[in-house]
Amino acid sequence: MNKVLLTGRLTRDPELRSLASGSSVATFAVATNEFRGNGKERAEYHNVVVWDRLAQVCGQYLGKGQQVAIEGRLQTRQWDDDRGTRHWKTEVVATSVEMLSGRRKRDYEADSLAAQAAGDTTDPNDISSNEAAEIGVVTVADSGDAATSDDEVLVLA
Repeated sequence: MNKVLLTGRLTRDPELRSLASGSSVATFAVATNEFRGNGKERAEYHNVVVWDRLAQVCGQYLGKGQQVAIEGRLQTRQWDDDRGTRHWKTEVVATSVEMLSGRRKRDYEADSLAAQAAGDTTDPNDISSNEAAEIGVVTVADSGDAATSDDEVLVLA
């Protein structure tokens, strides 16, 4: 079975591209920590690839430093460059991405202010129930208390 589960933080904003076939692909890296006894940690970096609608949503909602949980599979590609040197690249092809850290309230406010300054009267934070169902917006409480806007979790599947 080829299954990967990772929880970590994005090291950079996702890079979203559209292919000639019309498919979307987003790539980004996630840093995870391995805790080794005596308070020592070791960081590991994982290249992640997401496709189609999930790629578009990741490109729109994810950013550097955000904590995510990723489920997917490992894939290794190989190719020869112009000099005949063989290269290998192993990456995680994500089938599910869950946004754990959420966006901060000030991020939503900044989006609203920018939209108002541009003359857009629609609230960029309003999403239709169909879109919410599609991207799986969930609000959770931090520690059993009532949920606040800083406790939003976005499940991308």
